[in-house]
Amino acid sequence: MVVRVLKITSCYLALICVLSTALVASAQVIPAAKAPADVIASKWDIFVGYSYLSPKATVPISAQFCGSCGLTSATYSSVNFGQIVSISRFFNRNVGVQAEVGVHEWGIQSTNSLGTQGNNDGFTTVSGGLVLRYPTPVISPFAHALFGGALVDGPYHNPFTWGPDVTVGGGLDYATPWLNHRMAIRLVQGDYEYMHVNFGSVAGGSVGINAARVSAGVVFHIGEVARPTPVSLAVSVNPATIFAGDPITATAVAEGLTPKLNVIYIWSGAGVTGNGSTATISTASLAPGTYTVKAIVEEGKAGKEGLKPWQMASASTTFTVKAFEPPTISCSASPSTIKPGESSEVIASGVSPQNRKLTYSYSATAGTISGNGASATFSSVGAPTGSVGITCSVSDDKGQTATANSGVTITAPYVAPMPRSQSLCSISFAIDKQRPTRVDNEAKACLDEVAIDLQRQSDAKAVMVGTSNAKEKAATLKQQKAALKNKHLKVLDSAAERAVNAKDYLVKEKGIDAARISVATSAEDGQKVADYLVPSGASFNADVAGTTPVDEAAVKAQVRKPLGAKPAYKKSAAKPGAVK
Repeated sequence: MVVRVLKITSCYLALICVLSTALVASAQVIPAAKAPADVIASKWDIFVGYSYLSPKATVPISAQFCGSCGLTSATYSSVNFGQIVSISRFFNRNVGVQAEVGVHEWGIQSTNSLGTQGNNDGFTTVSGGLVLRYPTPVISPFAHALFGGALVDGPYHNPFTWGPDVTVGGGLDYATPWLNHRMAIRLVQGDYEYMHVNFGSVAGGSVGINAARVSAGVVFHIGEVARPTPVSLAVSVNPATIFAGDPITATAVAEGLTPKLNVIYIWSGAGVTGNGSTATISTASLAPGTYTVKAIVEEGKAGKEGLKPWQMASASTTFTVKAFEPPTISCSASPSTIKPGESSEVIASGVSPQNRKLTYSYSATAGTISGNGASATFSSVGAPTGSVGITCSVSDDKGQTATANSGVTITAPYVAPMPRSQSLCSISFAIDKQRPTRVDNEAKACLDEVAIDLQRQSDAKAVMVGTSNAKEKAATLKQQKAALKNKHLKVLDSAAERAVNAKDYLVKEKGIDAARISVATSAEDGQKVADYLVPSGASFNADVAGTTPVDEAAVKAQVRKPLGAKPAYKKSAAKPGAVK
């Protein structure tokens, strides 16, 4: 047994060395290159590797054969050490035939062992059959189905016996760049094996063995399956240089087509239409420049064209659209300065180097502009004052355009300044301590000037704004609180009294219309009346802040009498203890 295992192992190692040497030598002759996109399909694949076998079967042990061992049956154990070699010959990229040899020995027995006692299993299989593969740039799966013979011994004193062997399985190969892409690693090969042997009635009888086998190793690719002649394609256009709108015809010429297969053409590109070997190109909408026309030819069965790499080809070419020289234009407006609501004439002058038909258009940033010939009219109605931009545009019948700019200035109409309230003289009431709200002779001088201003400006008005000091404000506040309890109490507002008395003098002494005079108070501290002239159109409240209108129905004017006379105040029915 030991000699047999060593011989087989030595043969495998020698085979690996010979194959490696031959492939290295061929790699030195053939320049190294990257694997093509469609992957080299080798003609021969030689696989050498390690293999693990897990057989499942029970073999009866005859008492005559066993002697005094006391066993009636024995089972196979897994074989951890095995070698496998296969050679595959492919007729095309996917289909081939394969021959395979596998040797699995359970182990080497000691010299004291008797025969093959104790799971000294041994399996040698020689088989052949069909193999299928799908080569890719990285991982290539395969499957095979093999039939042959198996030389089986074990598990207990069973002699080597031949029987039929059936193997079904597959695996994955990983492509490497080694040896000019001629060496791959078999990541895994998994197989199901069925072996049937007949050890004889004494040695164990007829046994069916179901086995799982897992292998890994290296694969050497030799030769290359002849590839079909690929389809080729050439594309041309006529003419190659045109102006926009001129017609072009594109032609595709394919070679290497198989007469029995269906052929289709696919065209692409700007303006390109076609479904056969010729196509037309519409250039009317194309801008000047260089454009690409591409064609693809595919052959194959109807509906399955181009599924294989050699059944498809593409080609492209270019054509150039020449540019017409664009037109030019000048633009002016007359007059260039107008008043709101006026109009201006806009003159445009366009020139085409190729004398193409020209079309004019106009636009303005404000107002309106009308016209479609060499002149237009700008109307400023609705436009704000200031500069208005005018654009004159021209286009030829090829879509080329040019623009020029001009402008009109709309002057603003004169607007009179807004009238504002004017501060006039101010009247002091601090001198007469006994009658601090009475209009005295000094106050009359100021009010006479106010009357003169109102007479000069018949549409103007006057505003009398009275103020009081802190003592007077405190007394007024106290009276207002008391009046909340007694509605008959009179509240004296010194600031309001002063303003009303000043108005009363102007109305009664100077004959000023009372409707032209307003009275108000201010929170400012003092004993005075400030006089304001409010021209027509002015807003007193906007010009003078912080005033409060006086209710003239509640505050009556004081009668002007000499100092010795008592003021004609109306008696009030105040109750005893009321504030006076």
